[in-house]
Amino acid sequence: MVKTGEKSTETALGYEQARDELVEVVRRLETGGTTLEESLALWERGEELAQVCRRWLDGARARLDAALAERSDAAADDNASGATPGEGEDAD
Repeated sequence: MVKTGEKSTETALGYEQARDELVEVVRRLETGGTTLEESLALWERGEELAQVCRRWLDGARARLDAALAERSDAAADDNASGATPGEGEDAD
């Protein structure tokens, strides 16, 4: 179901947009009243939207992991250098 023009649109979707559209697709499928062909098209679109959401979430997780690793590395560097919080500051 993915057409070449559609692919760029999907990658341009933000997480919230894809999630909201996915919720609507699920609602329509659960409500019923669609033909088999319409249901299959909705299911395929739902799979595409789920993949878009998954990519956004994987990217967010990678960014969080990188930030946490950087923070952990900075703390390890501080501990290795023997620096303690407040060291080198003038006491009043």
